Amino acid sequence: MAQYSEKWNKTIQAYKTYIRLEKNLADNTVEAYIRDIMLFENFVLRMYDVPPTKVEQYMVERFLVHLFEKEHKKSSQARELSGIKSFFNYLLLTDKIETSPVEFISAPKSSRHLPDVLTVEEVERLIGVVDSQTDKGKRDRAMLELMYSCGLRVSELISLKISDLFFGEGYIRVTGKGNRQRLVPIGRVAQEFVMEYLDSRFETLKGLSGSAKGEQILFLSNRKTKLSRVMVFNIIRNAAQDAGIDKSVSPHTLRHSFATHLLTGGASIRHVQAMLGHQNITTTEIYTHIDPDHLRDAIEKISL
Repeated sequence: MAQYSEKWNKTIQAYKTYIRLEKNLADNTVEAYIRDIMLFENFVLRMYDVPPTKVEQYMVERFLVHLFEKEHKKSSQARELSGIKSFFNYLLLTDKIETSPVEFISAPKSSRHLPDVLTVEEVERLIGVVDSQTDKGKRDRAMLELMYSCGLRVSELISLKISDLFFGEGYIRVTGKGNRQRLVPIGRVAQEFVMEYLDSRFETLKGLSGSAKGEQILFLSNRKTKLSRVMVFNIIRNAAQDAGIDKSVSPHTLRHSFATHLLTGGASIRHVQAMLGHQNITTTEIYTHIDPDHLRDAIEKISL
């Protein structure tokens, strides 16, 4: 058992280096892949006690049954199987195995759920409830305006740097999944709130030290450090409560609402895809639930 555990650990570490350097995946994606592989590793060692090169198809199938019994969602099962396939593809590529035990296993099909969406009036209430008279309020208001008006992921928001702002040209530079960069237009209102926040932040910058100063991170915590995902989630949750919004609101809710409102306003799916930074248009199509007639019109605008 100890011997095989060490073989798993060494193989997983080598795989981690591969997907980080060769495939250029984002840190969050890398960690998610490794978590799924380690979950599979623990199951295999406990049930079959074999090294990664001796895993067989029936072991993977039994693992999927295990996930089902643990009530993992179908979408989670599909993601975990995708990670396992990637791992064994790496073993194939490096000649550690001759065939993949996952080659003929299909992922469980999951039904797509529609994302929670705020109305325009609810978005206005959510953002408007923030007290813009305080330094913290100016920061929070600027953050909410940016998340909604630019459709940012929370990871993209907290990684923004001052050097990513190009207000003269009317856009910001966003670094998304896989470190892919895109240019996103920013409206006048959002610009004004960000500039107001920057004015109040100027004195804070003077005493700033460490990596945040070197990188010029845009949004800082009270401790003058980069904000965390949890901090942003709490800010939005508290704003939703203060605004009397009963829906479950998270940072991604603003992104969902942004995409839905763009489509409602007549934007094409291709334009929304570019704004959101989706590589595959099928990911963007989930927002077309808003109106069948609008969906038909949007599809007709796509030039294939």
